[in-house]
Amino acid sequence: MSNPLEHILICGDTHGRFDHLAWAVEAWQPRALIFTGDLAPTEPLELELAKLLPDTEVWFIHGNHDTDSDAGFDRLFNSALGDRNLHGRVVEIAGVRIAGLGGVFRQQIWMPPAEPAFRTPEEYLRRTGEGCRWRNGLPRRHYSSIFACDVGTLAQLRADILITHEAPSCHKHGFHVIDDLARAMQVKSIFHGHHHETHDYTLEGRLEAGHFDAYGIALHGIRRADGMLIV
Repeated sequence: MSNPLEHILICGDTHGRFDHLAWAVEAWQPRALIFTGDLAPTEPLELELAKLLPDTEVWFIHGNHDTDSDAGFDRLFNSALGDRNLHGRVVEIAGVRIAGLGGVFRQQIWMPPAEPAFRTPEEYLRRTGEGCRWRNGLPRRHYSSIFACDVGTLAQLRADILITHEAPSCHKHGFHVIDDLARAMQVKSIFHGHHHETHDYTLEGRLEAGHFDAYGIALHGIRRADGMLIV
């Protein structure tokens, strides 16, 4: 019986380039592709990936650059695949429970290990007033800011894999709060993007034994969900 992790590909930041995925889908025939953020599609995501959708499921978390412009926001969040955003929830994909934490920590909202300036989007809106709003909600860029409530919600759930844009503390620019979240959720592995670097932190000796495996995925990089490096 095959390992279900072999049928899921985790795709690093694409920044508008998706041509490398056709080869990966043809070669590996995955049941699902999951993006680690900063997709930055140049057209609505369902059109950008139209040739792949008949052959595989597509899921994602958002990154900081996915809120750089109104048009870029709409091409991802308001696309026909907008409901495939894993941020803040756990979804069973190809038989594997996968959680997502999209976005980045920002000083104006929360920069761990400091205490949050605002714990929830609602608190931010109450305290900042009408002049700060975009489309009657958060400022656009803060749709890719991590709030403490995002982490708190996930910490109550359980998953096999955690997909994040920010890195755990094994990266020099990572965060211990992501380690704590992974332990609370009892995940077996973390995959992150954002830094455009390839890492297997277990092989590099940067992880405590017995907690979780962790992997960094490079710009346009791909790993299988069992950690195997594809590109």
